[in-house]
Amino acid sequence: MLVLEAKLKGKTEQYQALDEAIKTANFIRNKALRYWMDNRGVKQFDLNKHCAVLAQEFEWAKKPFLLPLLR
Repeated sequence: MLVLEAKLKGKTEQYQALDEAIKTANFIRNKALRYWMDNRGVKQFDLNKHCAVLAQEFEWAKKPFLLPLLR
């Protein structure tokens, strides 16, 4: 496992946006993993399609998170 660490200095809104992006990424990863475990023989493209379905199902999952981080 590759672990990267860094010290950040930012605004409160940036920290909140980063936390929300991490939570969303973890949610999508866990859903994709569960989909893969329940449906053996799933390929990478199938997981990509499943992530797109999740983005349509959950409104907050399709928001671009990098915009508040770049301000």
